[in-house]
Amino acid sequence: MSSSSLYGNDTPDAIKNAKGLHLITQSTPNGQKVQILLEELKDVYKTEWTTSLINIFTNEQKKDWFLRLDPNGRIPVIVDNTQSPPFPVMETSAELLYLLKFADKDDVFGFKDELERNQCLQWLFFWHGSGAPYQGQVNHFSKAAPEKIPYAINRFKNETLRVYGVLEIQLSGKYTGQPKEYLAGSGKGKYSVADIGTWPWIKAWEFSGFTEDDMKPFPHLMSWIQRIAGRPAVQRGIGDAYNKDAHPELLIQT
Repeated sequence: MSSSSLYGNDTPDAIKNAKGLHLITQSTPNGQKVQILLEELKDVYKTEWTTSLINIFTNEQKKDWFLRLDPNGRIPVIVDNTQSPPFPVMETSAELLYLLKFADKDDVFGFKDELERNQCLQWLFFWHGSGAPYQGQVNHFSKAAPEKIPYAINRFKNETLRVYGVLEIQLSGKYTGQPKEYLAGSGKGKYSVADIGTWPWIKAWEFSGFTEDDMKPFPHLMSWIQRIAGRPAVQRGIGDAYNKDAHPELLIQT
């Protein structure tokens, strides 16, 4: 893809004139995955990037300028302007893995051992494919749908709780005898993109309508939520730097 096909006359100046890594995001759980990893990389390597914010409720992400970067019309998107031509990356798990490859030379948030690396991929893909879609449907049918359909709400709530139970099995060491602090890695595990790609959704369990009683079967998962929430980069990654009201100058409106 050439830069001429990536950017058009309708591409906002903040996008086509960006240098280095450029993140286009909104601080949803999906946006927060990449926001958090960038903040973590900043702490370790002084990684630099620029940010543009959009409001997905105005369908900015469905306009041609955005679809050239991500034909699926979803946030977040990374554009790496250090590549020639600039290289766009869509899909959050692919974005996390791209940043691991090109910005985490020491695998601080990944693994050098191939088996640990594969385990990391397993859990990253597990949440991407088996967790986020169900919790997203919980949010849709319980909050956004014009008609509240009990069957749909209950189905997706129950499936999300089942997935939480799978994560609880991994963290509790139920079948291995080794409780883990993080999803992937030997022993107690290591904080990695497997956790970063999963945490932003699960930390919002209350927003999704789950109660404390619902979460009682998952004590190790609840401890994991709090453990990750205590990281300074995580708090920055979900913080005001990505809030369009706090930073209206970053908001793209075309």
